Amino acid sequence: MGIILKPIDIVDDISKDEFYEKYLKPRKPVVIKNMAKKWPAYQKWTMDYIKETVGDVEVPLYDSSKADPSAPINTPTTKMKFGDYIDLIQREPTDLRIFFFDPIKFANKLLEDYISPKELMGGFLDKYPSMFFGGTGSVTFLHYDIDLPHIFHTHFNGRKHVILFENRWKERLYKIPYTTYALEDYDISNPDFTKFPALDGIEGIECFLEHGDTLFMPTGWWHWMKYLDGSFSLSLRAWDKSWAVKAHSIWNLTVQRKFDDIMKVNFKKRYMDWKEEVAVKRAEGALKRGLPK
Repeated sequence: MGIILKPIDIVDDISKDEFYEKYLKPRKPVVIKNMAKKWPAYQKWTMDYIKETVGDVEVPLYDSSKADPSAPINTPTTKMKFGDYIDLIQREPTDLRIFFFDPIKFANKLLEDYISPKELMGGFLDKYPSMFFGGTGSVTFLHYDIDLPHIFHTHFNGRKHVILFENRWKERLYKIPYTTYALEDYDISNPDFTKFPALDGIEGIECFLEHGDTLFMPTGWWHWMKYLDGSFSLSLRAWDKSWAVKAHSIWNLTVQRKFDDIMKVNFKKRYMDWKEEVAVKRAEGALKRGLPK
């Protein structure tokens, strides 16, 4: 059977009412083609422009290696000057990524180059939106965002492959306990179903983003991303109106994350091995019970 991936809905433009009824209310992803075409960034945000505007700030870089069981999540692999990194991803493939970097803090004029889609919804969070950069072939591991926002993710200067899953599939995705990410021992784009049988038959959504495409990812959706070209994205984040979602977000960011960090520091590999064993048992159990219904 394999993983069942449906193509994402794609629209050129969309009204507030249609967006609410078809995508925000049912929490369903969609790609909006023309949103960023109205932004100055659509023309201006070349690699060279971003490099010159931000300057030689030292940035943390992440690779595709499995996380250190004793380190806090999102611990960087190495550091590099931003300009040197942009040169690198334009020159050659690399699995090094910039994750949750805020270049706008160092170049406020970039704030003038995009427009938050407030005509579609409210609740936007960040004064300085996050940007993500990756070299050809680099991968963002399968996860959902710990603070549970809605995300408008706009891509620039290349192509990106995205696979999405509803949160109801979390056990079958081998979710690691006390985290918002999956077991890192499989490739969701080409999994070994003999080793990871719970993945067989799960259902998701697939899309390929090009320059200027905006992906709407509703709260709690799992996402895996692969940079098909050296390129970058801008994420605009907004709260869900549900107080239950907000409370869960605060729990994730405080109690759950703190507990997980303390356990990693004190028990290191023993704790990580236990979490991975639990992830496998839960996945196999969900598969046997035919979950999710």
